[in-house]
Amino acid sequence: MSHPAELLTAAQIAAMQGEAKTHLLNPEAQRVSKSLGGATGLGSLGFHQMTVQPGRAYSEYHRHLYEEQCFYILSGQGEAIIEEQRHTIGPGDFLGFPAKGAAHTIVNTGSEPLVMLSARVNLEQDVCDYPRLQKRLYMNGAEEAVVDFVNIRIEGGA
Repeated sequence: MSHPAELLTAAQIAAMQGEAKTHLLNPEAQRVSKSLGGATGLGSLGFHQMTVQPGRAYSEYHRHLYEEQCFYILSGQGEAIIEEQRHTIGPGDFLGFPAKGAAHTIVNTGSEPLVMLSARVNLEQDVCDYPRLQKRLYMNGAEEAVVDFVNIRIEGGA
């Protein structure tokens, strides 16, 4: 019997080469990501195993305007910073962020790697706000444009 492409065994996941990513707006925000969804052919759903080393955040503090995003903590200890409030997190904890929801990030505050599953809708276009930096990121496929909040113009309206 052949092994179906839709199945990743624990051994296969452990052997996968993760992709190291540093956030474009924060060199201290670093993670290693394994695309489990991509490996099984998922296109609309991004599903990743992320590892964050002690003292690092997985991303700059942000909110998505169109994508939804969630995290399930597998191992390690950390803090979820949600609307500037700090919450201790560990194995078995779940975080869900709807579009236009709370600004957030996750920081590894422990002494071991923080490992979590992350899922999000893979939209071709999204917008991310970075309230601490007062910046907005426009994403269109592989194109990215960062704009300072003071340069955002909203035309029309009442």
